[in-house]
Parts: sequence; structure tokens; C-alpha cells
Amino acid sequence: MSVMEAPGFTGGTLDRVDAMRHDAEALAAARSDWRARLLVLDGLLPGVTDDGRLAWTSMADLPDDAYPMLLGLDDEGRPHFAALLAGMRVDTAPAMRSPALMAVLGALAPGEAATYAAARSLIDWHVRHGFCAKCGSPTDVFRAGWARKCPACATEHFPRVDPVVIMIAEHDGRALLGRGKGWPAGRYSALAGFLEPGESIEEAVAREIVEEAGVRVGKVRYIASQPWPFPSSLMMACVAEAEDDAITLDTNELEDAMWVPREMVRAVLRGEDGPFLPPPPYAIAYTLLKEWAGE
Repeated sequence: MSVMEAPGFTGGTLDRVDAMRHDAEALAAARSDWRARLLVLDGLLPGVTDDGRLAWTSMADLPDDAYPMLLGLDDEGRPHFAALLAGMRVDTAPAMRSPALMAVLGALAPGEAATYAAARSLIDWHVRHGFCAKCGSPTDVFRAGWARKCPACATEHFPRVDPVVIMIAEHDGRALLGRGKGWPAGRYSALAGFLEPGESIEEAVAREIVEEAGVRVGKVRYIASQPWPFPSSLMMACVAEAEDDAITLDTNELEDAMWVPREMVRAVLRGEDGPFLPPPPYAIAYTLLKEWAGE
């Protein structure tokens, strides 16, 4: 049996050293370590070397008003940080998924995107959650950048991750693929949607497929998961068995949907011409299609 290819944004190599996050002495030592590295970012766009690695600089380049967030330690014990810039706002950050960012992600070496995903999601969370959800007071960063605390009511806030199901329905050797509005010409992918409160993964898969494409499904099997830092989701990939193949499209959700035979999916994934363009390799939808097609 072949081993499934690791989804994009996984395979990070840094030890997140949770215990160090609330150890003031250890944190101070890490920040002053001459080997410590600071992630190079232009807003939220990562700096990348010619060989597809993330670009790092020394802590001497940390702006005076920035908070150094500890991403973790590498195999040699070197601390790696990302800077949370004072006054950064969501509306001043680069576009969520610009063509420039997509090109960078496609060129990153394995495992590098995982480190970037953690840094990007963490920065985005801080920018969006500067006030206490309990009393409305401004909050302070603590735990090495992995939490915020309200000085008024002492409530602690931690980075949130939004669960998302992403799935294909299968029927008679075919996969149900959809096309979202505004996607690149010809691009089709798996259907997806956020889990709602009080809902299991399987229930969310069934609900989203029937809502978007009008197809009812039965058995659901889990395939793999992936962090998705736009801004901070956990994508849970599944395959569901369709009870029939009649499509009733919700045009508020999708521009189009179609059934694609397994052999055609295999051909497209091999780079051959077909009726659709596949999702990019760093997206778990690509991993899901490869797994389903036996590629």
C-alpha cells in the first residue's frame, strides 16, 4: 500500500516548547541567544531564499516596538521568532491570498510552509483580537505570543482555530467537484464549509454537500487534515458515498459542479489536459483527490 503524501502546511520541524512560553527566564535567554533567528516578513508575505527556504535574520533586526513571538526551537536548540508589529491592522496587511503569495507557497521547501502557517495565523489572530471578549478592555500579549490577557478582568484568550470540512462525494467511480465564484479559469476542487456548533465532522460533510450541490450522502470516511492559515482554519478532508448523482446547485455557494470519473482525475493530476484544473499541490484538496484517485 502506498503512503499518502503529507498535506501542505504540515511537517514543521520546530519544537514548539510549550513549557518555555510561561518561563520568563528561559524566554529572556532565548531572546538574547546570539543564534536566535527572526522570520523575515513583508506584512504577512514571507521572505524566501533562492532554494525555497524561509528567510531568517538576526534578532538585532527586531523593531523596538515589536513583540517577539516564539515559534520554537530547531534541532540544534536555536530559538526562532516572528515579530508582532505594534499598530498592525488587518486592513493594512497584504491581500489574504494574493498571486504573489500563492507563487511563494508553491515554491517553498517541504516543512517550511508549516512554520510560515503558524506565524501567519498567530499574527493575524493578534491583529484581530486586541480587545477582551468578556469586558471589552484592550488586552496584552503574553505566553511568548501564544495568548493575550486582559488587565482589567484577568481573562485569558488563546488563538482560535476554525474547523472546516473539505470533501468529495463519490458515486459510481466519479468524484463530485465544484467551482467557486471568482476562482481561476477552469479551476475545480472539493466542496468545503465550516462546522457549525453541535455538529460532528460526518454531519457537517453531509450537510455541506446537500446544501451546495443537492446531493445526499451516507457513509463518510476521514482522510487527512491540514492547517490553513487564511486566516486560521483546520481543514478536515473526507470522502462521502453519494446516494444518487442528481445535482441541484446552490448558486450562492458555487458557480458550477460536476462529476468527474476517476481516470480523468488521475489524468489531470498527472498534468494532462482535462475538463478542469486541479487545486494547487499545497492545498489539501489536491491531497484528497490524489488519495481518492489512487495516485
